[in-house]
Amino acid sequence: MTDEDESAPTVAVVGGGAVGVTAAHDLAARGADVTLFERGDLAAESSGRAAGLFYDAYAEDVDAAVGARSLERFRAFDRTLPGFSFAACPYVIAVREGDSDADAVPAMVERMRAHGRDVSVVDPDALGERFPTLRTDDLAVAAVAEGAGWTDPPSYVRALGGRAAREGVAIETETAVALGPLTDAGRELRVRDAGADGDSGTETRVFDAVVVAAGAHTRSLLADADVAAPVVPYRVQALVAAERYDGPMVYDATADAYLRPHPDGLLAGDGTEPVSADPDGYRREADDWFREDVGTVLDERLAHGDRGGPDLNDARAWAGLCTATPDGDPLVGPVDAGGTADRASTGDTAPTLFVAAGWQGHGFMRAPAIGETVAEGVLASLDGVAFDASESPWIGAFDPRRFGSERFDADEPFEIVEGMSLSNRTDGE
Repeated sequence: MTDEDESAPTVAVVGGGAVGVTAAHDLAARGADVTLFERGDLAAESSGRAAGLFYDAYAEDVDAAVGARSLERFRAFDRTLPGFSFAACPYVIAVREGDSDADAVPAMVERMRAHGRDVSVVDPDALGERFPTLRTDDLAVAAVAEGAGWTDPPSYVRALGGRAAREGVAIETETAVALGPLTDAGRELRVRDAGADGDSGTETRVFDAVVVAAGAHTRSLLADADVAAPVVPYRVQALVAAERYDGPMVYDATADAYLRPHPDGLLAGDGTEPVSADPDGYRREADDWFREDVGTVLDERLAHGDRGGPDLNDARAWAGLCTATPDGDPLVGPVDAGGTADRASTGDTAPTLFVAAGWQGHGFMRAPAIGETVAEGVLASLDGVAFDASESPWIGAFDPRRFGSERFDADEPFEIVEGMSLSNRTDGE
């Protein structure tokens, strides 16, 4: 912190998606002097293409706690944040006959219930009676989570971004940045107007801390600071069809596809490509095979009646990016230990560089809780609280340095696993 104003640490947040905007808002609410940098517009990247589902139906302890806190904040924002609304909606996990994962569902639900989640195993026939819009005759088992909902993700980012600006956050959009070295004055950040040519529009600024919440661009940004992060972007797809749907949100675990109500009809997605994608050059349009596959799932899961299924040829469809890590957990916390020899010699070894990335498709629904954790964790770290101290706000399971060192070989391949998969919910049993 500076000698001039120790009560107001300067923090830069890089990334204008749901996590970055929440962290910036929460940092400012706790007294930090915050600047948010986004190379495009707020919600222009992954958050603007997110599905907008949220739920707390997790069996694993940490995920259940994070999900519960996020839902608590989403509901509070629904009452207090103009421009944002939360649509409460049950969430159905459906497993088809012949799927070996069906046997794991009752135990998974018991673990969810042990966390206080309102989740229950439901007989497929009873599920069909409760939700006549669904076909259930091919299901082996289903579970219903009552405490869930959906929203329009860009509305959250823009509404909270507006509140963050009113809280004093300086929001600089259309602004590209690159990490610089750690100096005695703090962490350098090279800031360039996105429309500037070459270095003509570049200036160097110094902050007490920098938070990288840049999604698919996290690895390249951290590489500028000689930090290798095992975060790999992969492509996912979704569409909105003009079919009236007022049923529950559904995750068809066997087909690995989901659907939910949407103001324009029905939103559905699967289309995960478990291979690394270029964050700048990936195909943003949906593929024909995706439309065909999701159309099949909708035909099999929805009771269309005499009207038949929707015409997906005219559906609005798109692709976006999610990010994966080797173990499926995100990287949230410090990635340096204070840095240079000059700084270490003065005893100032507090971290200055932090990351929040690697969501496996769950970044938006975790944003309220993770943004809060980042804000509290950064300020605690600047005050000298160690990551693993009992009073630390950081989540140990999400330690970015857990893979052995901050010099993890980012080129080492690992399997990309879709974050909504049933296996992710039952791990640890």
